Amino acid sequence: MLLQPDCIPCIAKMALSSIRLLTDDERRQKDLFTRVLEIPGLRGLAWDKISPEVLEPVMNILVEAFGKLDPFRELKERQNKKALELYPALKRAVEKAQDPLFAAVNLAIWGNSVDVMVTDRSIDVAEIVKRELDNASLKASYCEFRQRLERTHLLLYLGDNSGEVVFDRLLIETIKKFYAPQIVFVVRGAPALNDVTLKEAAEVGMDSTATVISNGMTGLAPGTILSRCSAELNELFETSDLVISKGGANFDSLEEVKDRYGNLSFLLIAKCPPYSKYFTVELHQPVLANFFKTSPRPDFDEK
Repeated sequence: MLLQPDCIPCIAKMALSSIRLLTDDERRQKDLFTRVLEIPGLRGLAWDKISPEVLEPVMNILVEAFGKLDPFRELKERQNKKALELYPALKRAVEKAQDPLFAAVNLAIWGNSVDVMVTDRSIDVAEIVKRELDNASLKASYCEFRQRLERTHLLLYLGDNSGEVVFDRLLIETIKKFYAPQIVFVVRGAPALNDVTLKEAAEVGMDSTATVISNGMTGLAPGTILSRCSAELNELFETSDLVISKGGANFDSLEEVKDRYGNLSFLLIAKCPPYSKYFTVELHQPVLANFFKTSPRPDFDEK
């Protein structure tokens, strides 16, 4: 999705929150934020860009200012630790659900709420589990998703944030209880905000749950910009029966190519008015949006 007017204050707020996480020196905060506000995309001069491309220079400023390639490393460790503490309760809730896969899908989507980079609201995960384990609004899209999954031999799963990756692990584990696709979990090639990389995926045991690969991007942009990703990932997009895309940055990166591939399911929270309008849901509501063009490859024993 190309940059929208709503994206500019959202990115600016995210940048300011990020700066405050890294320093409490008010003069330095102002100096860094002044530099951020000079980015063309934040001055309405880059409407042909997607938000990850505007966020990339923000990351470049922070990396340069603090002299760390991964300035949010400690934050990501804390997010993973907190999510792992929740994991046993989440797993029990899924196992006790009438439809464990539906419950795991719901939790994976709500895991996208656990993102301190974009919200100042505290997230009561226990309340979310209680309220959203069986969200009726997703039933129709879930049925289509499950039908696709039943015929999937190769599943590509695009991760998003640290902490959230624990919810992704639970969904993948649940999928494997019912189906037997080859599953490849994709992380960022380089640190971008609090997004999951190979290191954070290993911290939560994702490497023992699925095959984990980098998207191959060397810049500090979040999302999955296929023109900048590895040949390996581009080939996987072509050959996968189903691609699960988590979060807003991945959606922004892939929205314009969704019809080319026709195998994409977007799982995210509608955190902003453009998402709310695009998916026709209320703000802060879960989204499971399928864009399927062709049927998955038939089972090998079918005539």
